Amino acid sequence: MAKEEHLNDQMQVRRDKMKKLRDEGIDPFGQKFKRDHLSSEIREEFGDLSEDELAKQENMVTIAGRMIAKRGSGKASFADLFDRGGKIQIYVRQDIIGEDAYQVFKDSDIGDFWGLTGDVIKTRVGELTIRARKMTFLTKALRPLPDKYHGLQDPELVYRKRYLDLITNPESFKRFHDRTKIIKAIRNYMDGQHFTEVETPALETVASGADARPFITHHNALNIDMYLRIATELRLKRLIVGGFERVYELGKVFRNEGMDKRHNPEFDTMETYAAYFDYEDVMRETEGIFKAAAKVMNPDMKITYQGTDLDFSKPFARMTMAESIKKYTGIDFEKDMTIDEARQLADENNVQYEKWWKVGHIMNAFFEDKVQPNLEQPIFIYKYPIEVSPLAHKNREDPRFVDRFELYIVGSEFANAFTELNDPIDQRERFEAEAREHAEGNDEYQPIDEDFVEALEYGMPPTGGLGVGIDRLVMLMTNAKSIRDVLLFPTMRPLDKGDN
Repeated sequence: MAKEEHLNDQMQVRRDKMKKLRDEGIDPFGQKFKRDHLSSEIREEFGDLSEDELAKQENMVTIAGRMIAKRGSGKASFADLFDRGGKIQIYVRQDIIGEDAYQVFKDSDIGDFWGLTGDVIKTRVGELTIRARKMTFLTKALRPLPDKYHGLQDPELVYRKRYLDLITNPESFKRFHDRTKIIKAIRNYMDGQHFTEVETPALETVASGADARPFITHHNALNIDMYLRIATELRLKRLIVGGFERVYELGKVFRNEGMDKRHNPEFDTMETYAAYFDYEDVMRETEGIFKAAAKVMNPDMKITYQGTDLDFSKPFARMTMAESIKKYTGIDFEKDMTIDEARQLADENNVQYEKWWKVGHIMNAFFEDKVQPNLEQPIFIYKYPIEVSPLAHKNREDPRFVDRFELYIVGSEFANAFTELNDPIDQRERFEAEAREHAEGNDEYQPIDEDFVEALEYGMPPTGGLGVGIDRLVMLMTNAKSIRDVLLFPTMRPLDKGDN
C-alpha cells in the first residue's frame, strides 16, 4: 500500500469509502463467491434469444467480475462487469435490490469487484443484460484505473504494469488467451505424432547447444559457476541415445544478449528430436506445427501479419541457400571459392564480415543481407554451410554443406532444424574448430561438452532435430509487432527508487 503522503485525492476518497464499508459491516476485501456462469457462457446460452423469449423462461445466473464502467443516475443504473470470458452489462435497480444495497453500489468505483445473481434480459436496443436481484460487494480497488478510452498512454507502462494493460486493452487480453490456445494446439500436434514431452534442467555446468552468451551464476554448495541454459538441445539428444526416440521440450532458455522487437533475454522455445528422421522429415513436422497453430487462429489457416496476407493452407516452398542467393544476387556459392574470392564478393556487394570468417560464414551473411528480407510467404531454406552449423550432419553430396533448414516467413526466421550430427569424432573436431574460432575473436561459440561427446560414442541413431521460437510464432499468429507484446512480463530495466 502506498504511504499516506503519496495519496492523491482520488486514492484518498477510495480509502474513505473502504472505511465506510467496514463501518457498515461490509468486508471491503470480501470472501469466497460461487458463480455459475462466465460472461461468455451467458452470451453463448442466451445470446440468440429475443427479448420476449427471455422474458418467458427461467434464466437466473450468478456471475462475478470487475466493474469497468458505470452509467445512470437516480434509482436505476447500468454497469459493465469484466471476467475472464469478457464483458457483460448489468442493470441495477433500487426497488429490486433494496435501498441500502443500491447505495453501496452507487458509492462503488470503477475497478471494484462485484458478485451478483440476476435474470438475463435484453434491453430495447438488444443488448444482453443481467438484471440484478442480489448484489455482493467483493473487493475495493484503492487506485483508479486508467481512462478506458485512452488506456495506458506510456508504452513502457504497458509492459511494466501488464495487469493494467490487460484490464484496459481487450486486444492484449485476447492475445494472451490466444497464446495459450496456440501452445495447446502445438502440444496436441506433437502428442499426436507420438512425441514424448520432457523437462530438462535450466541450470547447466556447460553452456552449450547454441552459439550464444550465457547468464552465469554461482552454486554455493558445490562452489562452482553454473549457467542458465541457452538451449535444450544436448540434453534432449542424450535422451535419444537413451532410447526415447521421439522427444520434445517446450520451455524457457536464457541468452545474455541484446534486446529488441524480436529478442528478450528469457524466451520460450520448443526443441524436438526424432530418431530415424532426416531434415526432410522434420520439414514435414515443422509444416504440421505451423499449420496447427494457424488453424486454431482461423479454420482456413489464413492470417494477416502487419498488413501481409499469409496462407498456411498451401504446401510450404523450398529452396537451397545457394539457390536463393543466386536468385537475388546472381552469385553462385555452390562453386568452389577461396576465402579471398569470397571477401572480394562481400566487398563489392557491401556485405560486412569478420576477419576470422570462412567462405561459409560469408555465404550466410550474403543470405541474411540480400535474400532474407524478400522471403514473405512460408519457405524452407535448406543446405547450409558447415561453418555455421556445428551440430548438423554433413551433406553426402557436398561436404561443404550440411542437411539443415530454416523456415522463413515475412522476412524472419521461425524455425531451425537439421539432420543431427551423430558421429562423435566429427562432433569433437567441430567443437575444437569452434574453440579455435573463439581464440580468434568469436565470442559466441560452443565449448566442448565432453559428456555429450561420450554419449554419442555409445551410439545415437540417425536423428532429425528442430527448434522453434514459440514467442515469435505467437507474434506471427496474433499480429504482434514486438516480442514484448506476447510476453506477460518482459524483461525491463529497473526503475530508479522513487519512480512509480
